[in-house]
Amino acid sequence: MTIPTYLPYFVLFGTAATLIVILYGLNRALAAAAWTAKDRSRAVVVSAAVLRGWLALSIALAASGFYHVTASAIPTLQYGLLLPILIGVLLIFRSETARRILDAVPQPWIVGVQLYRALGVVFLILYAAGRLPSLFAWPAGGGDIAIGLCAPVVGLAYARAPREAVGLVRAWNVLGILDLVVAVTTGFLTTPSLISPIDVHPTSELMTMLPMVLIPVYLVPLSIVLHIASLAKLRSGEARAWTAHASA
Repeated sequence: MTIPTYLPYFVLFGTAATLIVILYGLNRALAAAAWTAKDRSRAVVVSAAVLRGWLALSIALAASGFYHVTASAIPTLQYGLLLPILIGVLLIFRSETARRILDAVPQPWIVGVQLYRALGVVFLILYAAGRLPSLFAWPAGGGDIAIGLCAPVVGLAYARAPREAVGLVRAWNVLGILDLVVAVTTGFLTTPSLISPIDVHPTSELMTMLPMVLIPVYLVPLSIVLHIASLAKLRSGEARAWTAHASA
């Protein structure tokens, strides 16, 4: 399948910009939380190494053809999608360092950074160019654009009135996860493979090749982990508030 010449620039630039913003925001958040320069530097360096190493591994596997699937093969995208989510969830709930970082990073930042989801407009562009099926492109693109554009609005609402906006943040996170579940499901349904239940044209084969494959094996797991981190932070804040109220 021929890859449009603008795709590598669009996806790679968007992914790189996302990582830069995340690491910059992390450094600023830890500084505002009064972390020592040594601890802050270590946390940022380790986070950068993990995110960049994960990206490099994703690119290497995709370049080797590991994720590319044909009508006579079993899909492999699920490995690149589910394993990072599992590791991220374990870190959020089991790692003391990850919990300290989560406590230090403001909720509006965790929410607002997902403005990058608006890059999902590329699905609609590819649909218009006849490169992706409507069954995948419309829910994936439309959902990502909506969640991405709402991210800074929801984050700002929480920053202005945290107690009143708890329900809004929770609803946004749940909808954001559902959007990704729908996108992944329709992607699997419309990608040619040995277990594909439907036959569409065009297919979503493009999503198993570089650079588009970086979305399901990198940006989608990253987004889900951020959603879970936001929900975990909400729960932690409510637990502390309840404990303070009970002891008052």
